[in-house]
Amino acid sequence: MVKTHPMWNNFPNIQALLLECLDLIIEKTAIENKEIEKTVTDLVKNKGKLLRPAYFFLFSRLGNATQDAHKNIIAAAASTEVLHLATLIHDDIIDESKMRRGIETVQSKYGKDVAVYTGDLLLSVYFDLLADATDSVEIIKLNTLSMKRVLLGELNQMTNAYNTDITYEDYLKSIKGKTAQLFELSCYQGAYFGQCDSEIIEKSRSIGQNIGIAFQMLDDIMDYTHTPESLAKPILNDVKQGVYTLPLILGMETSDAFLPLLKKGEHLSDSDLATLVSLLHEHDCIARAHEIAKTYSDKALASIEMLPSHPEKDVLYSLTKTLLTSNF
Repeated sequence: MVKTHPMWNNFPNIQALLLECLDLIIEKTAIENKEIEKTVTDLVKNKGKLLRPAYFFLFSRLGNATQDAHKNIIAAAASTEVLHLATLIHDDIIDESKMRRGIETVQSKYGKDVAVYTGDLLLSVYFDLLADATDSVEIIKLNTLSMKRVLLGELNQMTNAYNTDITYEDYLKSIKGKTAQLFELSCYQGAYFGQCDSEIIEKSRSIGQNIGIAFQMLDDIMDYTHTPESLAKPILNDVKQGVYTLPLILGMETSDAFLPLLKKGEHLSDSDLATLVSLLHEHDCIARAHEIAKTYSDKALASIEMLPSHPEKDVLYSLTKTLLTSNF
């Protein structure tokens, strides 16, 4: 039986929509190859918080869509989660990650061949769901552009691997693509399919982008402040793979003490990593990174406050505040 994250127990309306969304994904991924079908089903059942479809639904409920639009709304929301899942699988292949959300990754458990085909299957399901949701050329073009931006974000990160001259602007460009783009797409499409007023549709993009940027920054910070057990994933893998995120970028801009360690590249020892973390705290990089992330959280919350009065607006504000403060 498919279940949602416990956080949605306090939001029964959203929880019911998310369950419909998950059931539709499982239905759409039913294929003759049972190994790959089971792989997808296991992935869906071991999903995270379903934040992207959740934001889609929250924005859609700010609008005036009729019951006739319900199936389209479910399909469009499901498409955002399927695209997200496909990117996770492909990320894990590239990173050779063994764990995701506390469970073994597809590529680690079944091999890279199955993982590649599973990711490709999810991309086909993504377009299938999108076709079920709309015949709007504008929306199809928007989704195509969003996929391109996600890819460019990942390529930008790859280009800067082991680059000790990486700037904050380089980092921001990368996360605007790989993470913030899907939050932006989810919020905008929720407002669009929910037939929201033009004011809400107009603001939904920037709200989604700021949520996504803050979310990724905070996730990157946690890599330096949490244990593998608390995160349910290996920590400091990014550094070994040459992915230098916000805290470390601030550190390199502050002191040359980081460079001798980073020159070791993938050969960083556990002792080296511990020294890096100590240096980050010594130069106040963690706290400074939190302050930068907070500016984006504050922008998102301020924009939500400016939305027209609506019962779901309070839920949207509460969820965002909890997501970008309490969990970090």
